Amino acid sequence: MKILVTGGAGFIGSAVVRHIISNTQDCVVNLDKLTYAGNLENLVAVSDSDRYAFEQVDICDAAELKRVFSEHQPDAVMHLAAESHVDRSIDGPAEFIQTNIVGTYNLLEAARAYWNELDNKRKQAFRFHHISTDEVYGDLPHPSDVKSEAQSVKGESLSSVPNTSRFTLNSLPLFTEQTAYAPSSPYSASKASSDHLVRAWLRTYGFPTLITNCSNNYGPYHFPEKLIPLVILNALEGKPLPIYGKGDQIRDWLHVEDHARALYKVVTEGKIGETYNIGGHNEKTNLEVVQTICQILDDLYPIQHSKFNIQHYKELITHVSERPGHDRRYAIDASKIERELGWTPQETFESGIRSTVQWYLDNQDWVTNVQSGSYQTWISQQYGAE
Repeated sequence: MKILVTGGAGFIGSAVVRHIISNTQDCVVNLDKLTYAGNLENLVAVSDSDRYAFEQVDICDAAELKRVFSEHQPDAVMHLAAESHVDRSIDGPAEFIQTNIVGTYNLLEAARAYWNELDNKRKQAFRFHHISTDEVYGDLPHPSDVKSEAQSVKGESLSSVPNTSRFTLNSLPLFTEQTAYAPSSPYSASKASSDHLVRAWLRTYGFPTLITNCSNNYGPYHFPEKLIPLVILNALEGKPLPIYGKGDQIRDWLHVEDHARALYKVVTEGKIGETYNIGGHNEKTNLEVVQTICQILDDLYPIQHSKFNIQHYKELITHVSERPGHDRRYAIDASKIERELGWTPQETFESGIRSTVQWYLDNQDWVTNVQSGSYQTWISQQYGAE
């Protein structure tokens, strides 16, 4: 089987490529524009394989897409190429509209034209797997929204109730595959739009599509504009650890390698026309995540007393102004993919976050290479980091 992976040099895409080349006999064609977040160093471990090929192509370039399909003759498409950072979408939404909506349209049309010319056997086997996000659903009720209810049930204040977050979270809804779309940011709106295009191509043209919506990913090779790598690297440099607002925003954290396994399950075993939600079963507030990273760094890379004038990394935590339209809580119900395809995450948050911190400590050359001057300028403008 030959799989065309778009965005295969990015964080999630490279994990998918590494998984396929390392754990299957399938071939991969990695199509990536190589924007600021695309990095071929993410693929050094597999790039010498005779089952791997790379094409530097923009999904907005229809002519190049046609050429790639014609030359490589893929059996499936896994579409991960996207602009994906919410903060950047707020500052400059046009690029997100162009890549995530127009680019997905171009890819759908190129893939459909190619699919129409296949013989019947290959046509029946072909799959177009669109990888999306839980952010298209908007946000969910937050524990603070049910504070008064929890107090009346417990008969005491939340601050005095052990494991209150567990109590309230267990009583709150999760995103399912039937949850209505209500995107909050230009990024999530552009991804919702691309999801709708994919479903329309299935219904209108009979084009064989599948969609997955995932929770927040973390793990190795994560570009350091996102929360977890940003906090790890800022801490190592003694810089502020920026947290929006109170840091009580809740996310469901999924290790990227667990996600890669799930995506391969879907493209090879999923049912055409279905949507599968993929989550890590790890709801944590942003503040909890940052505090956990600080504790792990204290253990693995303790601060020397003369360094940064602090004793513990948590002293670097800095609260910054809330992001516009910031969703309060995301949480995935991943029971469908477990029930129908037999996938469950292998990593707990505790095991995954510790191995992630260790990876960044062990791969400082990768970090140095990826932190370009333009990236540092953007981080400084966004968070006021020194």
